[in-house]
Amino acid sequence: MASSVLSRALFAHRFLQSSSTHFHKPKFFTSIFSKRSFHSLLAPSHLSHKASGSAYCSMTSSAVASQASFSMQSVPTNEPVVSVDWLHANLREPDVKVLDASWYMPDEQRNPLQEYQVAHIPGALFFDVDGISDRISNLPHMLPSEEAFAAAVSALGIENKDGLVVYDGKGIFSAARVWWMFRVFGHDRIWVLDGGLPKWRASGFDVESSASSDAIFKASAASEAIEKVYKGQRVGPVTFETRFQPHLVWTLEQVKENVEEKTYQHADARSKPRFDGVAPEPRKGIRSGHVPGSKCIPFSQMLDGSQTLLPADELKKRFEQEGITMDRPVITSCGTGVTACILALGLHRLGKTDVPVYDGSWTEWGAKDDTPVASS
Repeated sequence: MASSVLSRALFAHRFLQSSSTHFHKPKFFTSIFSKRSFHSLLAPSHLSHKASGSAYCSMTSSAVASQASFSMQSVPTNEPVVSVDWLHANLREPDVKVLDASWYMPDEQRNPLQEYQVAHIPGALFFDVDGISDRISNLPHMLPSEEAFAAAVSALGIENKDGLVVYDGKGIFSAARVWWMFRVFGHDRIWVLDGGLPKWRASGFDVESSASSDAIFKASAASEAIEKVYKGQRVGPVTFETRFQPHLVWTLEQVKENVEEKTYQHADARSKPRFDGVAPEPRKGIRSGHVPGSKCIPFSQMLDGSQTLLPADELKKRFEQEGITMDRPVITSCGTGVTACILALGLHRLGKTDVPVYDGSWTEWGAKDDTPVASS
């Protein structure tokens, strides 16, 4: 008993004292739930935890802020966000699951898991952006394989029939990445919380502290499931079926081809100084500049002061001001494939629901010796 108490105490201390996740691994961004740290702090009886599914009934319609009544099934397919008022009214619906997908740039020195512990939307699960990723690529948080994604999402207790609302701690930032990930793997019943946790709290809605052990163990199980798949080991029951949508994700070779053929318009979500090549890239060994022919539309131009998605007419204006028209296909990119998804989110509101994201983005392109680079 003494050793068990000590194990729990060490876990709590290390968990709360951790100031940042391992963002600077040279190989790939390691999951917050690394085997080394998590296994050394848990009692053996906890290591065999398996997420189990539960029965869900069909969702009933609920009132939104405008008092219009509708169910999640009736949300327009070109509407990629839901309001905090809608989520508050529907939070207890059995078919709704909420994901905290907070992730921050390394230089921000913010720990998303620790912040989740301090305050999160009631009942929200933690989605580890770095952990649920390709464990072979030397690029950060790349898309995992279909099998790995299905195993991780199943460990979180998510099923295909679930409607998902994903948010982050900045407003709309990394949540858009997870929205895109689920859509790449065939799950369209997912929406981003407009304004995220800041808007939720500003609206006076309650948050939870000290996440339940079940939520923490599910997050750990998701990361462990990814590791097992990439090691060729068996994983627990898979409750989530993927349907890969290749048209939503582009590779370096496709971007190279597009530089020559110019079939797709290319929108880059990075800041103007980075795009122009006058500001250094935050990651070492990456050239400055942009993909020839691409246009700079910083992701912040998609959002208003409260970090909510702009109305459609404003979004259209922002794209057209930079030479991106709605009558031709568009591909988006950024630094590591995170904020590019915010551009895809904005384009989705405009009815362009098939926008691919270049997953490797500038971190991959700028590190190559044989890729053309333009600067202003």
